[in-house]
Amino acid sequence: QLIMSLNSPNLLNEENAQEAKRNTECLESLLQTASLFQDNPLQQLQLASQEVLEKAKKSGRSKCPRCNSSRMFYCYTCFVPVETVPTTEIPTVKLPLKIDIIKHPNETDGKSTAVHAKLLAPDDVTIYKYPCIPEYGEKRHEIALVFPGPNSVSVKDIAFHLQKYTKKGVCASDDDCSREPLLKQAKIEPEEEKTSNECISSSRSEGTRLKKIIFIDSTWNQTNKIITDERLQGLLQIELKTRKTCFWRHQKGKPDTYLSTIEAIYYFLVDYHQEILKESYKGQYDNLLFFFSFMYTLIKDAKCCAGKE
Repeated sequence: QLIMSLNSPNLLNEENAQEAKRNTECLESLLQTASLFQDNPLQQLQLASQEVLEKAKKSGRSKCPRCNSSRMFYCYTCFVPVETVPTTEIPTVKLPLKIDIIKHPNETDGKSTAVHAKLLAPDDVTIYKYPCIPEYGEKRHEIALVFPGPNSVSVKDIAFHLQKYTKKGVCASDDDCSREPLLKQAKIEPEEEKTSNECISSSRSEGTRLKKIIFIDSTWNQTNKIITDERLQGLLQIELKTRKTCFWRHQKGKPDTYLSTIEAIYYFLVDYHQEILKESYKGQYDNLLFFFSFMYTLIKDAKCCAGKE
């Protein structure tokens, strides 16, 4: 009798209707989530509480503790938070390597996102104003420059290509090398040459030979003067995976794959963590976008209220 009742047409129809309803609700939920993510692709970041920024926003502009200038959230010339944003309430991010940011002299300080990196990773980030930049020649075997170009390599190939660089100089190509690549020197017994992927993953220490990465902070129209500087010649150039910018000051006439400086730093580190350190990414560098994501939402909401969207 129980079996018959379970298989009765009325009960089956009711179960089918409930299943269909659940499927519809699930689909609507997924579509809603997808829509939300498209509206704010930064919302899935694992960020520290931004309550301190909410409070600062309500109290308005405040003084820089160093130069006394009136600023919102942070001083972009002294690279410190303003008085209404206690340093203790701002997250600190530890990076796996050092970062140099070379800033174009005509890049407006208040519009640059480079300062976010300095504020959030103060021990690992240095900002230079061009033409005052370091001489990188002696350390070309452990430094790379993030910049797209015909000779740029992907993040996953960094370790393989750095092996062509020696402490005494740089090999433009294998044929021009006065020395053999380090990989070949280190070969102890005859064996089949490793593939580039095996070289990269052979050991964590091999993958961390890169000690510093350089970013250029300027509009794309201004980069030529910096990228052609003789002090940057011969450095390994890195090209990032294609990603779309969320920057509200998008450069007119440029594709949406042109990232702001803080976005480029963040995405490079995520790729480096996964491709070179071979570790699963669990939001370790998300707080680099602590200010960026807050300002993104702030500006998006303001535009929405003004009916500009």
